[in-house]
Amino acid sequence: MRVRRSLGVLAALATTGLVLAACGGGSASTPAASGSGGGAGSTRMPDPPAGTKATAVGAGEGQLNLIAWAGYAENGSTDKTIDWVTPFTQASGCQVNVKIGNTSDEMVTLMKTGQYDGVSASGDATLRLIYGGDVAPVNTDLVPNYATISDFLKLRPWNAVNGVAYGIPHGWGANVLLYNKAVVTSPPDSWGVVFDPASPYKGKVTAYDSPIYIADAALYLKATKPDLKITNPYELDDAQFTAAVDLLKQQKGLVGEYWSDYTKAVSAIESGNTVLGTSWQVIANLVQADKKVEIGTVLPKEGATGWSDTWMVASKAAHPNCMYKWMDWITSPKVNAQVAEYFGEAPAQTKACENTSDKGFCDTFHALDKAYADQIAYWTTPTKSCGDGRGTVCKDYAAWTQAWTTIKG
Repeated sequence: MRVRRSLGVLAALATTGLVLAACGGGSASTPAASGSGGGAGSTRMPDPPAGTKATAVGAGEGQLNLIAWAGYAENGSTDKTIDWVTPFTQASGCQVNVKIGNTSDEMVTLMKTGQYDGVSASGDATLRLIYGGDVAPVNTDLVPNYATISDFLKLRPWNAVNGVAYGIPHGWGANVLLYNKAVVTSPPDSWGVVFDPASPYKGKVTAYDSPIYIADAALYLKATKPDLKITNPYELDDAQFTAAVDLLKQQKGLVGEYWSDYTKAVSAIESGNTVLGTSWQVIANLVQADKKVEIGTVLPKEGATGWSDTWMVASKAAHPNCMYKWMDWITSPKVNAQVAEYFGEAPAQTKACENTSDKGFCDTFHALDKAYADQIAYWTTPTKSCGDGRGTVCKDYAAWTQAWTTIKG
């Protein structure tokens, strides 16, 4: 769903589509080590197809075929000063071949060909890959740098099932509330400013253009309409889902622009066409760097949706040793810092913060702030399985996609 963005990549990339997966998502504040999506006491989710977990890492096979988001496996061809692939090849002997994946749907399709060893998958693709049998469980003991990755990213519903890890966390971020300080003179602390039908900012509100944005409405309703009993914004039964959709239909009258291209989002804010709405920290950084508009960002009191990416190894990887070496390399302190700064995200590796060129980078992106991270409801594929004992009464992503079409008209 997310447009992949980088401070060093100024062209917008395609947004990610999504289809039905087979398992529910996690809550904003519960680690849910079981991978069930509901935390302690949740119903155990079905086991995925059996996969073989590596027991040792041997010599590299000389080659590695990756599917990656633009900006995740840079070899100097985009910018000769940005290159962490060449040093990896020199150290491991693994020649890296990268196929850029523009959407999660595309990545899932490519992984099914069996031609790739691994993928940098977002939470809207990971469960499809796991339940499709396309990726294998990961032996985290064989990835030494896993030990110092932030604990709040480990064994979560988008990268683990029933306590079994299916990948190595890479980077993450929140969908924040951005506002133009010259227009929105009272700093907002709630998402209510983008949903209130009496908003003075009618026609100047911006919203993310994707079915997954339904979760933003559900998260707001979770806090403001307790009678709906929403516990997870990705696990919505008919009444909960209808309430979220109705809220977004009402919001449509306030929205001046739905955005999926982050560069256009920057332009809309700087031109004054939009004055507040859902954004990413990297968008805020670009606006601040241009110094055309003074803006602020906040993680509202209701929390926020967000994303976390995971490196996953193909179940039929032809070069598994090289893939394991890559997962350790890309999450090493120096390299993870380079990727995070270039891409515009919080690094997963805690020691990366000691290696960023901008010493305030990790503070800006809240990289080590567990309290901040725990307020994020990370994107996870909506499915019929509610993951909390209600059974299969929740709306799957096909229903979310159809509803989004009606919301936007």
